Amino acid sequence: MVRFGVLGTSLITETFLNTAKHVKDFKLEAVYSRTLERAEEFGKKYGVDTFFTDLEEMACSPQIDAVYIATPNAYHAEQAILFLRNKKHVLCEKPMAANAIEVKKMINCAKANEVLLMEAMIPTLLPNFKAIKDNLHKVGRIQHLFINYCKYSSRYDDYKAGIVHNAFNPLYANGALMDIGVYCLYPLIALFGTPTKIAATSKILDSGVDGRGNVLLSYPNKNAIVTYSKLSTSHLPSEIQGEDGSLIIDKIATITKVKFYHKDGVVEDLSLKQDYPFMYYELKEFIDLIVMGRKESKVNSYKNSYNTMLVMDEIRRQIGVNFPNDIYK
Repeated sequence: MVRFGVLGTSLITETFLNTAKHVKDFKLEAVYSRTLERAEEFGKKYGVDTFFTDLEEMACSPQIDAVYIATPNAYHAEQAILFLRNKKHVLCEKPMAANAIEVKKMINCAKANEVLLMEAMIPTLLPNFKAIKDNLHKVGRIQHLFINYCKYSSRYDDYKAGIVHNAFNPLYANGALMDIGVYCLYPLIALFGTPTKIAATSKILDSGVDGRGNVLLSYPNKNAIVTYSKLSTSHLPSEIQGEDGSLIIDKIATITKVKFYHKDGVVEDLSLKQDYPFMYYELKEFIDLIVMGRKESKVNSYKNSYNTMLVMDEIRRQIGVNFPNDIYK
């Protein structure tokens, strides 16, 4: 049984804990919040009676083996390193940190303390991502990739009314690239590695973060167009185009359907059945690694997390989005 503490009491943590009910060897042991009242209110819904308002105290606690970090992006690195130094395994929400320097520090700390660190990136651990990898050869020589994720933010109406939530606040290392774009870039880099050239454009909001963006990624023999937005919703799928056909991916962040369109017009459904909620697969991977004594995921690997953040750093440099965390670079 892996005893977990959670940092953050937002909706995503609730989704995580509801999903965890399906995962063998998971036990929620403790909840952290800035106020005891909030920690108790949240934890009691899940049968927990251990609460923390002091992260140092929580990190030293012998009651937990691992933590799930779902706090604002700007805090990920500092909080993860605190727990890693105290020999706790860390499952950290995407994006892993605010920039690549922070990600590198987190990785080095995990290695030095011989504990597991993994980015909670959903799509790359889904069965249907494996379906993409296993059938990638069918498209032949790849020429073009289109990766798309645009979803109107529930916080944007408030933003237009003058209320700036964390989602549109650079103090928390947020914005469309960090929140939405990472879902496009991580699977792309996991499949094809880092591009040789990057060209990015975006709409910068008055708050200082990006609301939407487009990125052209160049590889030696192919190009990828990535489009993401928190200001509008798209219903278009993503696509991997090759000389022998195309793979169509319904939703890059939560892949449920994968189809192969042969160049002769024949359509083959490659979709695999996914019996559990989306977050199940990342949590199962994390716990399985701990049980087996492994210190790194082969899928959501250190390399993939670091290279993705390097690309995101370059995109932010080109579009002019800066975070307070960047002063440490």
